[in-house]
Amino acid sequence: MKSQFRHVALIGKYHAAGSRSALETIAQFLNAQGCDVAIEKDTATSTGLTQYPILDVAAIGAQCDLALVVGGDGTMLGIGRVLAKFGVPLIGINQGRLGFITDIAFDDYQTVLGPMLKGDFEEDRRWMMQAQVMRDGRCVFNATAMNDVVVNRGATSGMVELRVEVDGRFLANQRADGLIIASPTGSTAYALSAGGPLLHPSIAGWVLVPIAPHTLSNRPIVLADTGEITVEIVAGRDASANFDMQSLASLMHGDRITVKRSDYQMRFLHPKGWSYFDTLRKKLHWNEGVA
Repeated sequence: MKSQFRHVALIGKYHAAGSRSALETIAQFLNAQGCDVAIEKDTATSTGLTQYPILDVAAIGAQCDLALVVGGDGTMLGIGRVLAKFGVPLIGINQGRLGFITDIAFDDYQTVLGPMLKGDFEEDRRWMMQAQVMRDGRCVFNATAMNDVVVNRGATSGMVELRVEVDGRFLANQRADGLIIASPTGSTAYALSAGGPLLHPSIAGWVLVPIAPHTLSNRPIVLADTGEITVEIVAGRDASANFDMQSLASLMHGDRITVKRSDYQMRFLHPKGWSYFDTLRKKLHWNEGVA
């Protein structure tokens, strides 16, 4: 049976050891499966893979049926944020340790990928977050995030004070090193390190996790992702905001960071029989040492 995906884009982690060789091998495999292969522009520039058609991300969104990402979760999220509005599904092949969303080991890719290309896969859709920084009534920064939006104190300053609202209603004033607003996907990242709960991807929610709060009763809270969260900088010097890998430094008092659900979802494809719980066990080393 021929591949369900006619036109496949390859995106690589540019500076990883063995990246060119891995991409070449995968491209040849895709060709053998009846797929037309294109290489993402920055990947081609960094690896020297120029024997295939080269497309920028917008062209991939317009022309390709599938994006195959060879790298880690960061590579996947970076390209996925842009491709989400085009509805292009993504498959992740990891050359190193298995990721939460790049969950196919490179050594196994032919065995796993073959059936997936023929339609034998699980689809996993994840909502993204749309964030803005408002200053004096105008937007000074706009970003889409998949994992989290983080407001941090300055590197050399003390705590920040933040006023938090949900759908325009006052929640709390928080004095802490910062605040994390995480999606279910981001609940296994910084939010987990700061003491937040794990959220299953099927939960339509976000988790608010204070970072080293001054008041110990200030605990993480899970909220519906259908509302709007606003974080206002009340006090503290050199605060910054991070939206996945995008940053805005030197927030000012009165700046308001608003977060709401994006209009777009990332579409991840996993091997048939994939389970989120299997991923958690592998990544978090659950049950190790248990007979």
